Amino acid sequence: MTEAVEPLLLETRQFLTFILADEEYGVDILRVQEIRGWVPVTRIPNSPGYMKGVLNLRGEIIPIIDLRMRFGLQSREYGATTVVIVVWINGPESEHCMGIVVDAVADTYDVSSDDIQPAPLIRNGIDPKFFEALATMNEKMVVLLDLDYLMNSDEQSCVDLDRLQ
Repeated sequence: MTEAVEPLLLETRQFLTFILADEEYGVDILRVQEIRGWVPVTRIPNSPGYMKGVLNLRGEIIPIIDLRMRFGLQSREYGATTVVIVVWINGPESEHCMGIVVDAVADTYDVSSDDIQPAPLIRNGIDPKFFEALATMNEKMVVLLDLDYLMNSDEQSCVDLDRLQ
């Protein structure tokens, strides 16, 4: 008599991917609150160029950053595919929402833990700490962002998220 062998269950995560300067990036879909078309925001004086301003989202003030500018990429005029992805950020004091402006939303993928690898140290001008990992999705590599580092790094301290709430 042979025993049935149960297959080893691999952990899978789902990612939302988006386009930024012809490259595909991803964020954990559980961190995404919503996706909105671009609308003008209220500018904050003396804020860095990548800080586009704030948006009132159903009574909550949400800081909005342009991810192209945050990464030091060439700016681009916003168009029909430009969106704001509102994401949850784990800050030092509490959890907050922030919006990231991207060129376009691409897709969602279910990714096995076997297909996620640590991000290599690449010195291309973008802080490698912004990247959580690399994932293989449909035979292509996608950079997974570390939202908490990206939104809580020293440069981001110009916005006191606790005061906005």
